[in-house]
Amino acid sequence: MQDDQSTKEKVTEVIEEDIWGLIQDFWNAGFSYQIGGDDVKITVGMVIIVILSFLLTSVALRLIRSFITSKLMDEDKLKFISVFKFIKYFVYLTVILITLSSTGVDVTILLTASAALFVGLGLALQELFQDVIGGIFIILDKSLLVGDIIEMDGRVARVFEIKLRTTRALTRDDKVMIIPNHKFISDTVFNYTQNHKTTRESVKVGVAYGSDVEKVRTILLECAKEQKGILKKPEPFVLFEDFGDSALMFALHFYVSDSFVDPKVKSELRFKINDKFRLNNITIPFPQRDVHMFYPPGNKIPNNQTTENDE
Repeated sequence: MQDDQSTKEKVTEVIEEDIWGLIQDFWNAGFSYQIGGDDVKITVGMVIIVILSFLLTSVALRLIRSFITSKLMDEDKLKFISVFKFIKYFVYLTVILITLSSTGVDVTILLTASAALFVGLGLALQELFQDVIGGIFIILDKSLLVGDIIEMDGRVARVFEIKLRTTRALTRDDKVMIIPNHKFISDTVFNYTQNHKTTRESVKVGVAYGSDVEKVRTILLECAKEQKGILKKPEPFVLFEDFGDSALMFALHFYVSDSFVDPKVKSELRFKINDKFRLNNITIPFPQRDVHMFYPPGNKIPNNQTTENDE
């Protein structure tokens, strides 16, 4: 009995002093450095805890996102994911700071000591920070959402992804625009779908002087009524815009629900207008220029015409 008791004590002593002691030594291994006269120690255990907390936070955020998006419509899912990306960065930063503070690290020392570094990085990466701040403002004031149709630098595109630094949009010719987020703060951007999904478009056409303007209006409205993609409500309307140099100028205004594809609608509408004008003997004029040829007395006038029309 005494031998068994002695053996148990030796095993316990080995576990406590050797194995557990080795684990503690490994856990507490690390290095220390001074910041502002204060010692800051970084250990293996601290790094492991930070990594584990980061992984657990990542899993928790993923579960939360999946749970919320499963209850949203497809259109709202894209908007929520864009907002959630920004929230995720703040959550990660908060968890890391709380974890470091719980392991005994004075976080205020790190923040104070890093102030000079942040100033230097801010000067060196000024435009990068402008993009990040611009991305945050985009989400806060909801000036841009996934699915919005925008016009920038003369190009129309549909936003499909908003990141922390850049926004990605698909143009009408299937090219991806990568837009720095600070552009949405400093430049003028047209958002076609910010307030509502419908937008008003127009097709302009000129007819010859002397044409029946009431008939022109009727034909334009008929073309709009027959064209697919044009909304019935609000109703299309025609404006007699001006007396041009060589034509009476009209504009057919109509509403569409998807302004991203409105060039196709306008093209088909122009085909219809051209065909109906031909059937109804309505002329679409073109600019003309009269050239008068004068010859000095005594010179023989050529047999060709003295006046010709040029386009």
